[in-house]
Amino acid sequence: MRVLVTGGAGYVGSVVAAQLVAAGHEVVVLDNLSTGHRDAVPPECVFVRGDIRDRAAEVLSDGVEAVLHFAAKSIVPESVARPEMYWSGNVGASLALLEAMRATGVRRIVFSSTAAVYGEPERVPIPEDAPVRPTNPYGATKAAIDAALTEHARMHGIGAVSLRYFNVAGAQDGRGERHTTETHLIPIVLQVALGRREAVSVFGTDYGTPDGTCVRDYIHVADLAEAHLLALDHCTPGRHRVYNLGNGTGFSVREVVEVCREVTGHPIPVVEDGRRPGDPAALVASGRRARDELGWLPRRPGLAAIVADAWKFHSAAAGAGPAAAHAGGGA
Repeated sequence: MRVLVTGGAGYVGSVVAAQLVAAGHEVVVLDNLSTGHRDAVPPECVFVRGDIRDRAAEVLSDGVEAVLHFAAKSIVPESVARPEMYWSGNVGASLALLEAMRATGVRRIVFSSTAAVYGEPERVPIPEDAPVRPTNPYGATKAAIDAALTEHARMHGIGAVSLRYFNVAGAQDGRGERHTTETHLIPIVLQVALGRREAVSVFGTDYGTPDGTCVRDYIHVADLAEAHLLALDHCTPGRHRVYNLGNGTGFSVREVVEVCREVTGHPIPVVEDGRRPGDPAALVASGRRARDELGWLPRRPGLAAIVADAWKFHSAAAGAGPAAAHAGGGA
């Protein structure tokens, strides 16, 4: 199958592109490289540099049968500071992509959504039928795109699958996280181990969790990518399905730091700080629907293995420069 991967020069998109190639698909990557990296794109892929609004119809008309849509802005604080950029870059571009799909007759799409659509959950683990009430513009834009997919399935007969990620980490085949502004916990902790930060800040130690710090669900990027290939085969015309992707097990901030200490052999100092507004005590996915309908289960659920792969990537990049490792795009 010939597939289009938007944002395929980014972290998750590049790993998915590599797995698609390994599975025998023809892959076209569309990315404007605003946050992605050209060296993250597998060499077997056709690479098109450009924006979705300008290039999607052209690329789709060249025999593409399905789309995997990763291109998006994804920094929560930035979305709060510049919501207009997120509504235009995420929702506007996605609507343009859907219109290009309608015009060219492409009827399958797998969308990179997020657990941020749930906001402060009523219960944990979080099922897919939990109320959608995002607490920031980033989550709100993803929820809006999910709604648009439901309408396009109803009106135009597309088959759509939204995959709502929780916390993605790790690396595969030299492809890992490499952000200009890092906001994710595991890479931040590893930056301390590499000497790029003096300490890691722990925001809030008085939550109603076993050790008082926030609990999050971490999933290996390779497991996440495998779910996308399964979802591609479950795009049913006229139907939009949503799946939560997570381990189903939560790890606290203190647990993450301790595992990073064990994996790296570095002490990793911690500075305790107050809670950040809007941080839920626990975000853990219920993966029952993905298991039952997609046949998907994480094959690398251990936190130590996730951290070890991330550490291998980050330490290699630090030792030999950015060109030594692939990384994470937007289109």
